[in-house]
Amino acid sequence: QVQLVESGGGLVQAGGSLRLSCAASGRIFSNYPMAWFRQAPGKEREFVAAIKWSADDTYYADPVKGRFTISREKAKNTVYLQMNSLKPEDTAVYYCAVQTALRLGVRGKNDYDYWGLGTQVTVSS
Repeated sequence: QVQLVESGGGLVQAGGSLRLSCAASGRIFSNYPMAWFRQAPGKEREFVAAIKWSADDTYYADPVKGRFTISREKAKNTVYLQMNSLKPEDTAVYYCAVQTALRLGVRGKNDYDYWGLGTQVTVSS
């Protein structure tokens, strides 16, 4: 069984920064991807960023490129999402996800097997 616990969300003004953390426990393979998704009210859950543990390959959705940075700390089984220059349209619940079976894709919801409960990010204008 795998558990993911997100933290670091909150209320911030436009232009500000937040750092989200996702602590993973259980049977995590160090070379499988982890990712952040987000879901705003009335919208579908969408891909934000992903990282492959061993290769340090990172992937970003176009709306967050240049503003968000995903990273991981293997020793702590933790993934981070540094969010800078936040905009009101970044307001959403942010979810952490992990693959436990190797797949080719990293940007789809169905590419991931376990999810955290989410952390709320609210950006005021």
